[in-house]
Amino acid sequence: DVQLVESGGGSVQAGGSLRLSCAASGISTRCMAWFRQAPGKEREFASRIDPDLSASYTDTVTGRFTISKDFAKNTLYLQMNSLKPEDTAMYYCAARLCSRGPTFPYWGQGTQVTVS
Repeated sequence: DVQLVESGGGSVQAGGSLRLSCAASGISTRCMAWFRQAPGKEREFASRIDPDLSASYTDTVTGRFTISKDFAKNTLYLQMNSLKPEDTAMYYCAARLCSRGPTFPYWGQGTQVTVS
């Protein structure tokens, strides 16, 4: 079975930093992503790694967030700097097989990030 387990969330003051981790098991893939869902809002894309290992970001986090993956540890990371209150959300890790199309079928349970 595929399992994605996020960690690293917490409460931080505006301007601070957090690093989220997503430990994957049962799947080995370059195609992973971070999504987030703020209270009362739809889940939205934050960042992803594409098959060519390039990184993409939503405009609101570009320049502040960095996605990376340690393939030896099969762990995805999201380094978040210069955090803003509007970054407050539940952050979810997602994975897909790169050959199976753009939809992410595998999801973690999420880790809460609160910025005050």
